[in-house]
Amino acid sequence: MFEKKYNITSLYLTDKTKRRSGLKINPQVKFVVAHDTGNPGSTARANVNYYENTNNSIYASAHLFVDDVEILECIPALTTDKPEKAWHVRYNVEADNKMYGDEANDTAIGIEFCYGGGINNLEAYKRYVWTIAYTCHKFGLDPKTSVVGHYLLDPGRRYDPLPGLRSVDKTYREFLSDVVKEYNICSTISYPFRLIKIKSSGKIYALDRDKIKHHIFNLSSFEVGRQMGLWGGQDMLDLIESDNFKEGESIIFVQP
Repeated sequence: MFEKKYNITSLYLTDKTKRRSGLKINPQVKFVVAHDTGNPGSTARANVNYYENTNNSIYASAHLFVDDVEILECIPALTTDKPEKAWHVRYNVEADNKMYGDEANDTAIGIEFCYGGGINNLEAYKRYVWTIAYTCHKFGLDPKTSVVGHYLLDPGRRYDPLPGLRSVDKTYREFLSDVVKEYNICSTISYPFRLIKIKSSGKIYALDRDKIKHHIFNLSSFEVGRQMGLWGGQDMLDLIESDNFKEGESIIFVQP
């Protein structure tokens, strides 16, 4: 279980365009690339809107943009069980293959830090660190070894996320340490059931350790289960597109 401190909002780009091909990550997510926008003052929403308005102009994108107000996902990654590729690292560099055995565009999630201007940099940084830690959790990655700055993959040409980190007086090493700390803090909460919400139906289920889902019949049942310590609150819901989990009995609790 992982503490869902913040909401992740999906604002997907139009698919089958240069910025969003619709191709699925294959065979699996292997690592996370830490970026910053390099455009101080540009918010998460402004960046996503720009990508959408120029969706067929260039093969360049990232999965998520994080500022002090929003965590926006424009290429499917954390809000789905079928993450797609984004074009956030050049193909003709060798570092990603040497470090992780694969191309970043094919197997990595790219996350952009928005900073500067009217953005509260410290608040944006907290959300950025949490988003990267949550990405590691979602895809079963070790946060100590699975996060890499863009500048290390394309040295001499790219410098992110170093400019963004300087805005909050953080070194790259401190940033990596913060991600590991956040991962450990948010992973300490453990419940017998994981909460999932199926996007297509809107139904909320309690997923047990045998991967059997149990429909939570109503809000009253949800609250009683939370008070009993069976699951966390609404902030710990994992939103998924669809699933193949076996369905078990529904859960109905009556308020005492």
